[in-house]
Amino acid sequence: MTTTSTEVLNHQQIEDRIKRMAWQIYETHQDDAEIILAGIVNKGYRLAELIAEQLKNICPLKISLYRLKVDKKNPLNGITELSPARESFEDTSVIVVDDVLNTGSTLIYGVKHFLDHKVKQLKTVVLVDRNHKSFPVKADFKGLSLSTNLMEHVEVNLKEAPFTVVVS
Repeated sequence: MTTTSTEVLNHQQIEDRIKRMAWQIYETHQDDAEIILAGIVNKGYRLAELIAEQLKNICPLKISLYRLKVDKKNPLNGITELSPARESFEDTSVIVVDDVLNTGSTLIYGVKHFLDHKVKQLKTVVLVDRNHKSFPVKADFKGLSLSTNLMEHVEVNLKEAPFTVVVS
């Protein structure tokens, strides 16, 4: 059986969506002193890096970038790690970033890491929202809302140019 792949976003479209999401984030947080981007390892962190680059070009706010490691195979009992370590997130705006929102499992456990802190706001951003959620989590900022069937796979390539999003 052969698998067909369809490119749903090309490099330019991904860059345009990242810029648009950066502007939306800035508009939402323009009164904040700092925006914390916590990118879920690996592809979510890469997306967070790209968003941080755009934010630094368009706004005067302090942009802090963190790597959030979630045990995707055992999220409930696994340890969620944030690097670099930070003692307090009190009165800061935190945005958890991932590449694809599928069932919501990874994103909700990433968000859970910050629920023990008194953050000012906690938002989420994804490049692709697949609309197959099993958990009560939503993307506050998204590049693309994509209706797929459960058998299809969404592959995001942000490692090196040209960036692509492919459904197979």
